[in-house]
Amino acid sequence: MSKPRVSLPILTALALAISALPALAASQARIVRLSDVQGAAQINKNSGLGFENAFLNLPITQGSQLRTKENGRIEIEFEDGSTLRLTPNTAVEFSTLGLDDAGKRISVVNLTEGRAYINWLGKSGDRFTLNFAREKVELGPPAHFRVAASSDKSEVASFRNDVEVIAPAGTVSVGKKKMVAFDADGEDQATVAKNLTEDPYDDWDKQAIEYHEQYSKNNSTPYGYGYSDLNYYGAYNSVPGYGSLWQPYFTGVGWDPFMDGAWSWYPGFGFMFASAYPWGWMPFYYGSWVYAPGFGWGWQPGGWGGWSGVPRFTGAPPIHFHVPVVPAGDVRTVVVGRGGPVFTHGTPTHIALNGSSAGLGIPRGSVDGLKHLNSQVAKTGFVELRAAPQFSASGSHGFSFGGVHGAGSSGSSSGGGAGGAAHVSSGSSGHASAGGSGHR
Repeated sequence: MSKPRVSLPILTALALAISALPALAASQARIVRLSDVQGAAQINKNSGLGFENAFLNLPITQGSQLRTKENGRIEIEFEDGSTLRLTPNTAVEFSTLGLDDAGKRISVVNLTEGRAYINWLGKSGDRFTLNFAREKVELGPPAHFRVAASSDKSEVASFRNDVEVIAPAGTVSVGKKKMVAFDADGEDQATVAKNLTEDPYDDWDKQAIEYHEQYSKNNSTPYGYGYSDLNYYGAYNSVPGYGSLWQPYFTGVGWDPFMDGAWSWYPGFGFMFASAYPWGWMPFYYGSWVYAPGFGWGWQPGGWGGWSGVPRFTGAPPIHFHVPVVPAGDVRTVVVGRGGPVFTHGTPTHIALNGSSAGLGIPRGSVDGLKHLNSQVAKTGFVELRAAPQFSASGSHGFSFGGVHGAGSSGSSSGGGAGGAAHVSSGSSGHASAGGSGHR
């Protein structure tokens, strides 16, 4: 099915109608972010479609279920920047995403099976509960720990601070750098290990935390989720007549924020936009997009008081902004442009950057000096990077600057790193995208 084409009056009416839905639903529940997707993962949004492919920047609502396949890893980011990471073959349910009478956030997650990493920042009196097997952990203060759960046993390893595990036989304290196992066949009796055993995915978890800590500094917004990506993938500029606008690197004439992504339907919210860009969270749910002549599209922060599932913009709508027009009752995901990359065979080994990629295809934290590369792309039109392998379990890569080529050049990179290079930006065969044009 081809993508819908609608006139501006109809578009405006639809935008106003749909934008009213999130305002109503937001008063009853919270929304958190699917902030990283590597490999195969699925989500059940209670839309009636069962499990669907999960992709970057999908909103996570109360009652949603997530599961990873044998090569899948995902990260969920909460409002204050706390994170939950799931390794392959892991399933969770977000049974509660709400507010208490004092306005503090309450999050309850059920780990059905698999392994999860929790980095809880413990800000503003928010509370987090993780249920697994017949045990649970209730958090207020900061904590960083790993949990593994199966039908016959569960295990908790603490990386920072003490973690209190509430078990059927009583509460067990897991000290820093300690690990406790619970045997389901032994009436959940706790066994304290002498030392914490390292897991192959510990490096991935550590690397992700370091990325967020490095790029979330000097946050002046009320929210933490998505802020580190703004600092990594772009920068603020003072634009005469418009004030301070944030803009992603690698944007040129003709680029607009809605070129790649998807409209995904949620009960009680309707269609909400999920950007394919790795930085695409805050700018699509808060503030508004502004087009400044000579500068292009930039994001103006603000609007922190309420959630908007339909992004805001000032002036004429971007060329690619199309609220989906679908038959009544059709709740399938509607893809815009290329939809965006989902890495199904590990991270890419080769990246091609141009003036309209806006960071698409760059794994977060994998390239140093994006600001410098942005200047190079502005001058030459095209830059290629080649990956240098790092952690085998994490599947994460660093990229070396492999040469500058003219726009449209197909020359290969001369930099070192892993072999088997493949172009991965601009919807190359190195990706499986969220879907093709129209319905998925």
